[in-house]
Amino acid sequence: MAKDTPKPAQKPQAAKSAGKGQPKKAGAGPQTGAPAKGRPKGASEIPARLKESFHKTLLPAIMKARGYTNPFQVPRLEKIVINMGVGEGRENAKVLDFATADLQAITGQKPIVTRAKKSIANFKLREGVPIGAKVTLRGARMYEFLDRLISIALPRVRDFKGVPPKGFDGRGNYALGLREQVIFPEIVYDKVDKIRGMDINIVTTARTDEDAKVLLTHLGMPFRE
Repeated sequence: MAKDTPKPAQKPQAAKSAGKGQPKKAGAGPQTGAPAKGRPKGASEIPARLKESFHKTLLPAIMKARGYTNPFQVPRLEKIVINMGVGEGRENAKVLDFATADLQAITGQKPIVTRAKKSIANFKLREGVPIGAKVTLRGARMYEFLDRLISIALPRVRDFKGVPPKGFDGRGNYALGLREQVIFPEIVYDKVDKIRGMDINIVTTARTDEDAKVLLTHLGMPFRE
């Protein structure tokens, strides 16, 4: 009687595809390292000096000066809008690139391009043509910019005697115009293609101009007497 033929050794089953049926590791996937969405944070992990000073020392001082009984009555900064007009941008797009680069260096935030809302024949302006750049700052970036504006940029203005106190709009907001962007230390004078001014609008939660002036004065804004 013939011996039984030995059965061939079975091949090992193919390994299952990696990760199939296994729990995903923490941090795996395309979202790894992606920045969280939301409002832009400060330029660094160090908290804004002016923001800390406001909550620790300035807020109690304003409450005492104005006779407030509740800290929520104290007006606060809401946002700062910086606008730089570039009229020649409708003819030369490269000029607009220089303006946006300067504004980004000053604020630490990428500006948006503003366009004409309607056509004006006398100014050779057509609707939709880029005419400037704008940045809206909130939170830590807002306090950092205001701190640099008050303590560094404004003192570098030639023959500076203070900012005009008539820049309020009647609703607690203040507007300030600057003629040169080179007063900010972030701008390298040798790389500037043209001297440009900008409009700075400080929006507060104050209901009156008097309350807004008290807030800005405590923050260090040097109003002209």
